[in-house]
Amino acid sequence: MKTCIVIVGPTAVGKTAFAIEVAKHFSTQIISADSRQCFKEMNIGVARPFEEELTAVHHYFISSHSIQETVNAGTFEKYALDKVNEIFSTNDIAVMVGGTGLYIKSFCEGIDEIPAVKEEVRQTIITNYNKGGIEWLQEQIEKNDHQYFVKGEILNPQRMMRALEVKLSTGKSIIEFQTRKKQQRDFNIIKIGLEMPRELLYDRINKRVDLMMEKGLLDEVKSLLPYKDLNALQTVGYTELFKYLSGEISLEVAVDAIKQNSRHYAKRQMTWFKKDETIKWVNDLKIWKFEDLEIG
Repeated sequence: MKTCIVIVGPTAVGKTAFAIEVAKHFSTQIISADSRQCFKEMNIGVARPFEEELTAVHHYFISSHSIQETVNAGTFEKYALDKVNEIFSTNDIAVMVGGTGLYIKSFCEGIDEIPAVKEEVRQTIITNYNKGGIEWLQEQIEKNDHQYFVKGEILNPQRMMRALEVKLSTGKSIIEFQTRKKQQRDFNIIKIGLEMPRELLYDRINKRVDLMMEKGLLDEVKSLLPYKDLNALQTVGYTELFKYLSGEISLEVAVDAIKQNSRHYAKRQMTWFKKDETIKWVNDLKIWKFEDLEIG
């Protein structure tokens, strides 16, 4: 039976290198499930795979869209299902890798079609978030969508902005669009989760942020200043440096904030993935074997 091996885990845990190893073993291709690496204008700040990695194994959903396009879980579901079938036309195995839990969930189980939101509503929310920060978002969610406030991710600005724009545009909570019955895919899915001790992971995150700055993240963010209000750029590594460039905070404070927010993001990712009982967790790749996949 056709099988998609889905590799998940927090940021900086080593998913890319592991996925490439798996893809090479099966002579197959990779579908990225990262909600930020798909944007061609964003590179250093989203830890896009190196050119040699992209050359070693073909990746889908890397630099595939513009920051001016609307990309969400529904977009990804359609895209990924099309690409996995393309891979299956010549190979029994496909690989997916990423840390965006909702994208992976949409691929594995399907997602409800959410009506289009009003662009003026989206822009108003982004403008107010840039002024009031996460506290403003949390207040608006609690006031306008208590259902999401209780059940949703209220420490994730992107998820909250999405929930608020859906509520204000449709009158319904985004939670109501996420309750349908799971879709049954016509291929097998094996999920592997990578994890490591928190202290080690946080150290890797901090060092990666320092490396991003050395590689020119600040210049990348400067080049994107004209687009700073776009939804795609309301994300870790960019919002903090936009604040520095506008004179709100020092560069040192901005870099420390990127590290802290990246660590918080990794924690949220693990909380999401740990709820999925179908994931087989690996905490030591040195003793992991391909036989552990148990592909039928």
